[in-house]
Amino acid sequence: MPLSVHVVTAEREVYAEEGVDAVIAPGIQGELTVLPQHAPLLTMIKPGVLRLIKGSDETDVAITGGFLEVKDDRVTILADAAERAEEIDTVRAEEARRRAERTLEGRGDTEELVAAAASLQRSLLRLRAVEKRRRRTPRGPSGPPGV
Repeated sequence: MPLSVHVVTAEREVYAEEGVDAVIAPGIQGELTVLPQHAPLLTMIKPGVLRLIKGSDETDVAITGGFLEVKDDRVTILADAAERAEEIDTVRAEEARRRAERTLEGRGDTEELVAAAASLQRSLLRLRAVEKRRRRTPRGPSGPPGV
């Protein structure tokens, strides 16, 4: 029996699908794969790219951490923040990365530096999710780049 998967944040439901074959999450002790009939589990997840596999489709979600629960072939991810790769504005993410890097290069107080480091991490995660999706998505009639 395939998995029922729900990824939610305080603001919205990011992903809700039935029939998911695998969930690959950035666990706090390494990458964690959940397949159908997985034992019950509750664990923290760290910032990273969450991968959701359903048949030949793969969905990438940039996630900043949270909790993952598995119970009766239902996977619930309560995320601090999450965005599907196709929702990410690459230009905005790149601008946020550059701003955070400039702040970290300058001299600021501890609070500014901590906020800039968090912003840099979020923008890098978002860009990594977009890049993973881009590498898998065929481009034009000739397929992926380099084919």
